[in-house]
Amino acid sequence: MINSIKNFSKIDSSTLNLIAAEFFIQIINASFMQILLIYMAKCGYHDSQSADVISYRFLGVLLLSLPLGMFIRGRKIKPLFLISSIATPVLSILVVLAISRHQQGPLYVLQFLWGLSFTCIQVSALPYVLRNTHMRFRMEAISLVYSTWSLGGIIGGLIIFVFSRTMPTLFDEKAVLLLISCLGFISLFFVFRIKTDSVGDIREKEDIGLTLEDGYLLFKAVFPTMLLAVGAGLTIPFVGLFFYYVHGFDAGSFAILSSVTTVIVFLSFLSVPWIKQRFGIKKSILISQGLAIFFLINLALSQLYNTLTLSIFVAGACYLLRQPLMNMASPLSTDITMEYVGKKNHEIMSALQAAIWSGSWFISSKIFFYLRRADLEYVWVFLITAGIYIISVVTFYYMILKSDRIKS
Repeated sequence: MINSIKNFSKIDSSTLNLIAAEFFIQIINASFMQILLIYMAKCGYHDSQSADVISYRFLGVLLLSLPLGMFIRGRKIKPLFLISSIATPVLSILVVLAISRHQQGPLYVLQFLWGLSFTCIQVSALPYVLRNTHMRFRMEAISLVYSTWSLGGIIGGLIIFVFSRTMPTLFDEKAVLLLISCLGFISLFFVFRIKTDSVGDIREKEDIGLTLEDGYLLFKAVFPTMLLAVGAGLTIPFVGLFFYYVHGFDAGSFAILSSVTTVIVFLSFLSVPWIKQRFGIKKSILISQGLAIFFLINLALSQLYNTLTLSIFVAGACYLLRQPLMNMASPLSTDITMEYVGKKNHEIMSALQAAIWSGSWFISSKIFFYLRRADLEYVWVFLITAGIYIISVVTFYYMILKSDRIKS
């Protein structure tokens, strides 16, 4: 365990600067995920309408991810980090202002553009790590890339909680979101400090194309992720609304709960290299995701007795435990899929994962829109998610068994 922790300090400085830059972008992403929908609810938006609005953010990521993944093969990546570090904070500010003024048309456009700008760093970060980080420290670097989301949630949640509780009249949801958006510009400092920018192992033009064999490998690798993403899209963006409407949590209360949760998520990411070494990939993924599904089911069922005080504690505890258990499998599954598809397909695989997550979340947001408009209770939406998760875990385990490249 101690040796695994020491390996984090041996990651090269350019990769660490990239991770720091992504962290400040993820503060915006995580904070908006935590309280943007609550802010919209307080501005008079129905939750089905809010789901429709944010779906265009996922549509932006979906449309750009795959072309971007093809584009960066054999090319330098740093310029995309620069674009994201400027555009994402600017667009975040404009989104908040459009919500406050109920400018519906511009809001859809801004959410779409926000998705495009975020894609520039989301799709490119992992290929950069795979190109520039020594193989010995690759798992540690991948774990840190994934941890930027959780660490961004910790800091963002603390900012939301502190300002909303200590100065509630001055820092309402709108003011806090604007403040956090401005913090995103700090990412520029770290982007300019990135010195290494390898183009990878591809040297010849003909190596950039995709063959039928590549396509078949990529399909098998992304199918479990697609199922997982569809289920997640029905739940993760709307957990804040679940706690707001079902258990009476305001933005500050949910933010601090999310912050505590993401502390655990962050620590779980740091423990991934040790867990992989100690238990093997198959056991680590199956146990963590199995327990995560169990806690999700119990989170959903808390709505059935939400008149009891006990339900708040059960829901909070399940949310607290589900998040790290589900998220800690991400670096492990990424390492498996990248090994499975081969070096040639790293960029396209990263793009496909981003496209699938955002595309599935776009579709799931639309499904959520219709389910909630039909007044289907949150408990049933979350239980549907649990069912999809179970199928995803089974198919992913099948992929591991069928692959002769993966060693436990």
